[in-house]
Amino acid sequence: MANTDKPLFNKILIANRGEIALRIIRACREMGIQSVAVHSTADANSMAVRLADESVCIGPPQGKDSYLNIPAILTAAAVTGADAIHPGYGFLSENAEFARMIEEHGFTFIGPKPEHIDKMGDKVVAKQTVMDLGLPVVPGSDGAVETIEEGLQICRDFGLPVLIKAASGGGGKGMQVVRSEEEFAEAFTTARREAAANFGDDTVYIEKFLEKPRHIEIQVFGDKHGNGIHLGERDCSIQRRHQKLVEEAPSPVLSEEKRNEIGTLAADVIRKMGYVGAGTIEFLYEDDKFYFMEMNTRIQVEHPVTEMITGIDLIAEQIRVAAGKKLRLNKENIRLRGHAIEVRINAEDPDTFIPSPGMIKQFHAPGGLGVRFDSAIYAGYPIPPYYDSMVGKLIVHARNREECIRRLRRAIVETVIDGVKTTLPLHYWITEQEDFLTGGYDIHWMEKKLEEKALAKEDKAA
Repeated sequence: MANTDKPLFNKILIANRGEIALRIIRACREMGIQSVAVHSTADANSMAVRLADESVCIGPPQGKDSYLNIPAILTAAAVTGADAIHPGYGFLSENAEFARMIEEHGFTFIGPKPEHIDKMGDKVVAKQTVMDLGLPVVPGSDGAVETIEEGLQICRDFGLPVLIKAASGGGGKGMQVVRSEEEFAEAFTTARREAAANFGDDTVYIEKFLEKPRHIEIQVFGDKHGNGIHLGERDCSIQRRHQKLVEEAPSPVLSEEKRNEIGTLAADVIRKMGYVGAGTIEFLYEDDKFYFMEMNTRIQVEHPVTEMITGIDLIAEQIRVAAGKKLRLNKENIRLRGHAIEVRINAEDPDTFIPSPGMIKQFHAPGGLGVRFDSAIYAGYPIPPYYDSMVGKLIVHARNREECIRRLRRAIVETVIDGVKTTLPLHYWITEQEDFLTGGYDIHWMEKKLEEKALAKEDKAA
């Protein structure tokens, strides 16, 4: 979609790093908006720093002292004369207090209202909120579970297995599957301990554990004028330890009827909430039924998948909506075209998943029709050990899923990242698996296949 707007902001500060910071800088450049990159000392030579109009060092390498340092970020915005702050994803992107402080200091937060971040950040409150607004939820506790005895009664009411989840959780932390009553007490204690350690909140709740669900998420958007839309779904079921590895759109298992059903419900929720900006409502899908899981009140890592099948720049739309513009999108002018797949490339050993920071000696990005490579790496770039190990995202688009998979294989082979280990070989291996080719996988599939792969390797070595 061509951009004909005059600059909505003069200058945007990006409170993030890596490929998402670079992605936002590119959108700003195309919109005629100046950009400010903040960075830790470890990221002084990053691509974002090189390409932004200005850059400010905000602290030492550790995230808590730099990218999570709210006073330093606000000071950087003030001294550079920024109008708005884009949080990207991760770090402070779903921190309601950060959003409030941005607005209180006279800047525009490019994201939703703080109260919506708060509400959706507490999984118990989020579940009750969307249930009241008409979304289906996984059967389970009405709210927080305080005692082992209370939890055991819920197990008996709904039947085993169940899933104990941290109310403030994410990424699989504070999450325990329970298959027998004998396991419950230890699992409950472990989940609360992990929740407290990772989120500073030991509140947990309980849901019925679904055996073979898909992870389906709906991309939603709202503006300050009461409009709310959805842009189709992404299937994120291929994951390891609750971390997504591969995302694709549209889902291989959803019919047009089901897509419209859940998309319409999600868009209705956005309008009823008065939600502003980009968001993702995530569901588990099993036996033709959707169950709300959580809502992410930010742009997602996998947003390029939706961009590829819609042709819509989601970052640019975030900026427009934050500036008070009406959505240019509605269900009549959104068309889903073809198929897109994204693989997350991590600097990790593809077999052990041990992080592999270090110097990139050679780098070559894949190209050709329908191939996109979102990354901030370059030859000579030292991957720091302080942050998430993702170093790039390879996204491909084609007329249909079969062509898309063939294009993905070709692009993986073309990609050169030399000097560190990456998960590229793992992604090629995934594209060879029959269950992936037929679309017959669920959220537990990847870990089962990795176990089979490891056993086969042991047998071969023996």
